[in-house]
Amino acid sequence: MAGKIKLVATDIDGTIVKWDTSVSENVKNCIKNLQNNGIKVVLVTGRMHCATEHLRNELGLNSPVVSYQGGLIKDNSGKTLYQENLDSKCAKEIIEWAHADNIHLNLYIDDKLYVEKDDDCVKKYTDGKFVSYTVCPFDTLKIENVNKILAIDYGNAERVTGWVKELQAKYPNLYIVKSTPFFCEIGSSMAKKSLGVEFLAKYWGLSKDEILTIGDQNNDIELLKAGGVKVAMGNATQELKECATYITDTVENDGFVKAIEKFCTLPV
Repeated sequence: MAGKIKLVATDIDGTIVKWDTSVSENVKNCIKNLQNNGIKVVLVTGRMHCATEHLRNELGLNSPVVSYQGGLIKDNSGKTLYQENLDSKCAKEIIEWAHADNIHLNLYIDDKLYVEKDDDCVKKYTDGKFVSYTVCPFDTLKIENVNKILAIDYGNAERVTGWVKELQAKYPNLYIVKSTPFFCEIGSSMAKKSLGVEFLAKYWGLSKDEILTIGDQNNDIELLKAGGVKVAMGNATQELKECATYITDTVENDGFVKAIEKFCTLPV
């Protein structure tokens, strides 16, 4: 497989970005080396598109970005290549569900973040992401062009697991996944990391064997499906490790770089 990789599709948080929101110089140099040798590097994330721009510039990336779990793909000029929004009726129902149980929601409309309370939860979420947000009652908004909804509980991971199971049962036609221990992601069934990578592979005429995918959380199970080489970080969930063909080191120990060194032939 070494030497055949033409696309590296990577998750962001916990994969190339450390828990303190920094990116190591080794990772930066590795990504620069990949691009200099004609290998495309694509960020594939649950983040908002606008929350990737600072990182994309920091890394000098020139490829499209897959955001919202695969629900939005934009190229470097800002042109939308692919978009799948959450059904408006379902979005309204989920807002009502959250209100009934006092659940914190992040609501994303047209790549803008809306919350109903300016509390510690949203401050923790936006810290280090270079993201602004608007505080307002959701019933004052037009619930259309919804990129996704994120339900958060930083204090109770088991509660989040319960939300995922409950909503998956109620909305089998949506894509609902636990993307960190504290996040329940709710989006269109066509907003999956695998579909985003497959779209770009077709766009560039690449085969699955030419793609390396790498991530750390359960929402990256879909990401790994799109790669011929499927890499789980050392800090990945057990579920993701079981889907991987290779388990690398942790994000704190530059596991991304070690995986690239193993599977991509690059000049020293």
